[in-house]
Amino acid sequence: MLLNDKTVIITGASRGIGAAAALECARQGADLVIGYSGSPSSKGHVDELIQQIEALGRKAVAVGAPAEDPDTGEALVAAAVEHFGGVDVFVNNAGICPFHSFLDMPRETYLKTVDTNLNGAYFAVQAAARQMKEQGRGGAIIAVSSISALVGGAMQTHYTPTKAGLLSLMQSCAVALGPYGIRCNAVLPGTIETDINRDDLSDDGKRQYMESRTPLGRLGNPDDLAGPIVFLASDMARYVTGASLLVDGGMFVNLQ
Repeated sequence: MLLNDKTVIITGASRGIGAAAALECARQGADLVIGYSGSPSSKGHVDELIQQIEALGRKAVAVGAPAEDPDTGEALVAAAVEHFGGVDVFVNNAGICPFHSFLDMPRETYLKTVDTNLNGAYFAVQAAARQMKEQGRGGAIIAVSSISALVGGAMQTHYTPTKAGLLSLMQSCAVALGPYGIRCNAVLPGTIETDINRDDLSDDGKRQYMESRTPLGRLGNPDDLAGPIVFLASDMARYVTGASLLVDGGMFVNLQ
């Protein structure tokens, strides 16, 4: 039980990486605050996730609010305090990636991506950190960045800067929050099969190419991120802060 009786907030947790991380945190003894967009289509996934968490003997509550709203972080923290007495771990996972070419990038697409992936994350991390400082027992903050923080993408000129920003945010917050015992780290997934890229990977040629560039020979799945997130959240990583952990099957080191 690496997270026994800890309270974990995860954003974008209705499905994909967030849901997989939530389930593994519950298996490791945590109670959960599930952040999701609030859309009716996501609500069914969240209800099912909460049932799975409760079947593991843990508790969970859901907060439906847009990740891009600067006030969403405070709502998530308030739910954690109300239901579980505080927050020990905050996982910023919410993100979007509407693939689009650069020269005709709609302004609204760019702004929506930056607000969802980075601006909302900034204020959510800030809200969690303030609560952790007030509690006085430290904590762990983990951002789900991406291999895209380190490499470019012609159809991701709006997305890659946000993931680089999350990585940089964790590095700076590690310095700013270290005196309070709050650790800040990032995980950098490679190509993970989620709703974000399902259409893109439906192209058999694209899928085979991505698999061929991955030394482990397969694309990732959400469960591949759950273990690294739990590790960084746990006391096993008590002296790890400001770090970035590639979870990409070796793809980055093979991009040459």
